[in-house]
Amino acid sequence: MLTRTSKRDIIYALYITFMVLVNTIGSKIISLAGVRVSVGIFFMPVLFVATDIVGEVYGEKEVKTFVNISLAMLVIMVAMTRLCIAIAPNENWPYQNEYSIIFGSSLRMTCASIVSFAVSQKLDVVLFAFIRRITGEKHLWIRNNVATIICQFLDTVLFEFIAFWHLTPTYTFSFLFTLIIPYWLFKVLFALLDTPICYLGVRWLKG
Repeated sequence: MLTRTSKRDIIYALYITFMVLVNTIGSKIISLAGVRVSVGIFFMPVLFVATDIVGEVYGEKEVKTFVNISLAMLVIMVAMTRLCIAIAPNENWPYQNEYSIIFGSSLRMTCASIVSFAVSQKLDVVLFAFIRRITGEKHLWIRNNVATIICQFLDTVLFEFIAFWHLTPTYTFSFLFTLIIPYWLFKVLFALLDTPICYLGVRWLKG
């Protein structure tokens, strides 16, 4: 039988895995109901619900430590990716250009990813804990959704503005919000849909 510590470690492992997925294969852009979104939209809810589950059971301090460790891992991952791209390939390996395209990104996009992740995840932990102090052990759905929805909005705004603001004359303030709002609304939908997962996760972790 899994201990509570083992269950927590499984959640942490999932968190790290999905963080890596968001920042690697998440660069692919697709359309959902005509809205331009990253495939990372399918992974982001896991990051927020994971911290909410652990925060509900273990408290704010535990989750803050984990988010800080995860942020350090993200920086290391980005640094190692850039290093591996920069290293000259063997003369018989013809895929350097494709390798750079797939795994590389501009410094601006990289900064956008790190900053939006750090700010949104840290704020989510703080907001969740703040609402929990108000509601006590009741109304998990309120703190789960309110914290996630606010922080997903901040995550989207930070990423879009840091990555694309005035990248070309098209990327004006108003134009960016035409991208941000529908993208964020999809994140809100996913946040609402993962509420039962949050309840099940808390029950599983406590049990």
